[in-house]
Amino acid sequence: MREFARLYAELDETTATKRKLDALQAYFSRAAPEDAAWAVYFLAGGKPRQAVPVKLLRQYATEYAGLDEWLFDECYQAVGDLAETIAHILPAPQRRSDLGLAAWVEQRIAPLRGAPPEQVRAALFGYWEELETRERFLLLKLIGGGFRVGVSRLLVTRALSAIAALDSKLIAQRLMGWTDGSVRPTAQGFLQLIAAPSATEHAERGGQPYPFFLAHALQADPATLGELAAWQVEWKYDGMRAQLVSRSGLNWLWSRGEELISERFPELAAIPLPPGTVVDGEILVWPPGSAAPAPFAALQKRIGRKTLSARLLAELPAVLVAYDVLELDGVDVRQLPQHERRVLLEQLVAQVGHAALRLSPLVLATDWAQLAGLRGESRSRGVEGMMLKARQAQYGVGRTKDVGTWWKWKIDPYSVDAVLVYAQAGHGRRASLYTDYTFAVWDRQDGGEARLVPFAKAYSGLTDAEIAQVDNAIRRTTIERFGPVRSVKPSMVFEIGFEAIALSPRHKSGIAVRFPRILRRREDKAVQDADTLDTLRALLAQAPA
Repeated sequence: MREFARLYAELDETTATKRKLDALQAYFSRAAPEDAAWAVYFLAGGKPRQAVPVKLLRQYATEYAGLDEWLFDECYQAVGDLAETIAHILPAPQRRSDLGLAAWVEQRIAPLRGAPPEQVRAALFGYWEELETRERFLLLKLIGGGFRVGVSRLLVTRALSAIAALDSKLIAQRLMGWTDGSVRPTAQGFLQLIAAPSATEHAERGGQPYPFFLAHALQADPATLGELAAWQVEWKYDGMRAQLVSRSGLNWLWSRGEELISERFPELAAIPLPPGTVVDGEILVWPPGSAAPAPFAALQKRIGRKTLSARLLAELPAVLVAYDVLELDGVDVRQLPQHERRVLLEQLVAQVGHAALRLSPLVLATDWAQLAGLRGESRSRGVEGMMLKARQAQYGVGRTKDVGTWWKWKIDPYSVDAVLVYAQAGHGRRASLYTDYTFAVWDRQDGGEARLVPFAKAYSGLTDAEIAQVDNAIRRTTIERFGPVRSVKPSMVFEIGFEAIALSPRHKSGIAVRFPRILRRREDKAVQDADTLDTLRALLAQAPA
């Protein structure tokens, strides 16, 4: 635990890739295999389940530290992070623990989940007595389910590749499914992760998917890519990327986040692929007879559900739009050129002949100008733009260009000018800055006073210098505090971009937007001139039904 807490601090304190990579390599070189296994799980994106409710953590920390609640609240408002606040207010430890990360996770944290409050209280008091500040901070992040750290899965892959002297692509392949919460990380699993390749490795993969090949965002004129004939063009759907794996008489459906989602989409898991087949595609809700898929909001109604009624399955039927084939007859075909894999995919979809498996259609044009015209029809077709795939590209690992390139040529986002009304501190190196914002638009009702109605939260899009300026303004214009959240005087207008818009009874505005982000600060615009709910409704009317 002590070593992982030190690594966590090192990763959190720097933005330099080399320093992070050095820290990861140093940790994995000396960590016990069982501890390294859990470290890989958390660093590669695995989420700890909350073991203790936040309310109890606050209560017991205040009691252990001997603080009045008002003083704890003042500390929390100043710090902005619950785990960090608790870690700092607790008295110095009375002893030290030498237990490793695996022992803490399996023997100490896991038993707290669902335990009686008094048992939780006694356990926490004992844990806090033997951990220093940064170890307590890490413990609270793991217990509270809020573990996040500024390191990418790619960096973890590179570190493991270096210490094992293996190709990073092999490590990336072995890591697939590692963060699926249904499988516990083990010492044996870690040793297999960094072991020398074996002749039987591919045959023993079971339902493990392949690393996803990701596209780069195309910002330049596509004509700079050369002849259109060198590219395979498809529509870019707004759904859920997935791989359907069929091996040994069983099917597995995996999300890009490496979550096994077969139970959530049983009609897709039941597609009768030939054994030894892996298909990459996009999950969409697509009603029979409809020319376009349903908006992402329809898919969201299924993503979070593990129990599905017959009615829901009938009302929101899912399909897998197949982009690529990665394995056929048990043979990895990712090294074949894109255009050859496309032929194999067309043959496969025709052979399977299942309504839930659709072939991603090719977009044909004579030149880039004509293609741009077709791209302009994206919203009416229920898509986000186009995918441009080099015909000679192999299927790579992650967002790479070493075996060919995929580009996503998206349409311009919707945008509105909105007012910042709430702010919350960030995480990690930005924990002392207000970086998470809530934006509102005007609701000008007939005969009534205009009011600002929140409609979106966003935290990306500003530079460090801009964040510092906004943070300063937030502190000067704070009206109220609600724990880590500040209500601010309406004084700043921002242009907010988003990919899609839909009705939503769960939001105060009655509208939900997808992937909101800050495009720029509108210092040239007065607060009263920000956009309105009517503006959002007009965009909603333009959106595909």
